[in-house]
Amino acid sequence: MARLTWDNTGERLYETGVDHGVLFIPDGSGDYTDGVAWNGLTTVTESPSGAEATALYADNIKYLDLRSAEEFGATIEAYMYPDEFLQFDGVASPSPGIAVGQQSRKTFGFCYRTALGNDIDGSDYGYKLHLIYGATASPSEKAYATINDSPEAITFSWEVSTTPVAAGGSLKPTSQLIIDSTKVNATNLASLEDTLYGESGNPQLPSPADVITLLTGGLTTVDMGDFANQPSYSSGTHVVTLPAVTGVTWKINGVDASSGAQPAMSIGETSEVTAHAAAGYILTGDVDWVFNY
Repeated sequence: MARLTWDNTGERLYETGVDHGVLFIPDGSGDYTDGVAWNGLTTVTESPSGAEATALYADNIKYLDLRSAEEFGATIEAYMYPDEFLQFDGVASPSPGIAVGQQSRKTFGFCYRTALGNDIDGSDYGYKLHLIYGATASPSEKAYATINDSPEAITFSWEVSTTPVAAGGSLKPTSQLIIDSTKVNATNLASLEDTLYGESGNPQLPSPADVITLLTGGLTTVDMGDFANQPSYSSGTHVVTLPAVTGVTWKINGVDASSGAQPAMSIGETSEVTAHAAAGYILTGDVDWVFNY
């Protein structure tokens, strides 16, 4: 083994910046099947907590340390937020332009990107994708000040806590995944970004298990943009038909539904159909449809 050396050319790495923020909205099943761009993102401060040691003593010596469960939290700061974020900030909108505070706070997903730099390529060396699951935002202070000779834009800030979700396999549940663009397969990473940013359908945040499988090349893609894979509706019989597609499961109004013709809709009824990926599959294209009678 060669002697250790420090600060070699190309190995002077650093991390900087934050961009490409996306807010992901869960459907009735808790899957993050739609996303919107978060403009004006300025800072994301990650604040993990827990993992505190409790010392145990035996035989007049320190026997071992027990660690408490670790939690992930963060602070999001931005000059502005998407309109869709209001529902996650405890605000309801009964009519366009009207905001009602102190409402229930919903769970959301979030992703952002940080730049990786080195002494050769600068901040163009690479980047890290940060994927956040099971997030809820706490009420935050907003300071409005008069416009003066040194005007400043208001910076909004939200404290975020998370509830871990299943990570698959032997991994413990997690609220955060970090993907290093310089270390994963570029083709698989491009497929993940196509899904996150809505290259060919709704922007979606895959589960941690699906992200890991996708980046290791183990997922099969189902193109929901193919008309044969989409549900159909007969205006004559008012029947929704769900096609049998390998790797796809269906829900209507949040309830599991089998493929084939569904019961005829009644007058005034709405059927919200969502497609979900079975284990080992990932869906591209639109994954939700609404039919009205």
